[in-house]
Amino acid sequence: MIVVMTPSATEQQLQHVIDLVEEYGLKSHVIKGTDRTVVAAVGDKRNVDKGAIENVEGVEKIVPILAPYKVASKEVKKDRSVIELAPNGPTIGTEKLAMIAGPCSVESREQILEVAPLLKEAGATALRGGAFKPRTSPYSFQGLGEEGLKILAEARDMTGLPIVTEVMTNSQVQMVSEYADVLQIGARNMQNYNLLEAVGKQPKPVLLKRGMSSTLEEFLLAAEYIINAGNPNVILCERGIRTFEEYCRNTQALSIVSAVKRVSHLPIVIDPTHGTGHAYMVEDMTLAAIAIGADGVIVEVHPDPEHALTDAAQQINPKEFKKLMERSARVATAVDKVL
Repeated sequence: MIVVMTPSATEQQLQHVIDLVEEYGLKSHVIKGTDRTVVAAVGDKRNVDKGAIENVEGVEKIVPILAPYKVASKEVKKDRSVIELAPNGPTIGTEKLAMIAGPCSVESREQILEVAPLLKEAGATALRGGAFKPRTSPYSFQGLGEEGLKILAEARDMTGLPIVTEVMTNSQVQMVSEYADVLQIGARNMQNYNLLEAVGKQPKPVLLKRGMSSTLEEFLLAAEYIINAGNPNVILCERGIRTFEEYCRNTQALSIVSAVKRVSHLPIVIDPTHGTGHAYMVEDMTLAAIAIGADGVIVEVHPDPEHALTDAAQQINPKEFKKLMERSARVATAVDKVL
């Protein structure tokens, strides 16, 4: 349920409501909007005396949350969430698009330090790169681990670009959060609930990728796990779903952007690299994502795609990324966005 405070409610009255909600064994999430503050009370409400809460001074009304995902729902927060990718750094969720780019995996120091300045020059918002890589085959390149994180951190020092990188296990959360600015949860781990709770207990933003066969409701419930654990800074990422089609690695479900914006306040980005699996499709899908209202994209860019150790067929080169940025700027202007 949502406890809606009056516009004139004081901080003392708000705290009293929070205390009362938690006395009933519910978890409270305070959300401050432009007009008023609400308290989302989540948990087993069978023994809650709603009338006792509604009669508290400073409370305007109590509204039930109908969606199965509670705090991620637009019922709780009407305003779009704006999330800082790094302290005092770029944000996502405004009219300014977040263009996250970088290689699929961190292969070497030379590779990252070569591509990072080129991405910065082209206008990228953040640098992505996998230090830990989940691979279908146990014989494939698995990433450089902590050494890869150190290389990404060096690239951040050089360019000022925030770092986005994947965390795969609970045991990696502390290490990755020490180096990265944004922790990514990959499609294979979208329903790894222990991992979702673990990243929810640390304060840095989480980029949550949609599972290969997950519904919109399952996607938002995964985000709910992170928020309910204490971290409201969740960025949704549509990376394509698995269907019967074979001409693409996945099917890029762009319609989810409109659906998410209708029911949730969380920002959403599109991954046209995994969504297609083909480098030649990346630019077109990026333009389409911007046109439909995505808050940004996350694109794989490698300085030498032909010799990439992972996903060579779907990575574009820096020159292609620069062209993509130039065309994206024109589409962004047409839909009242900016790069």
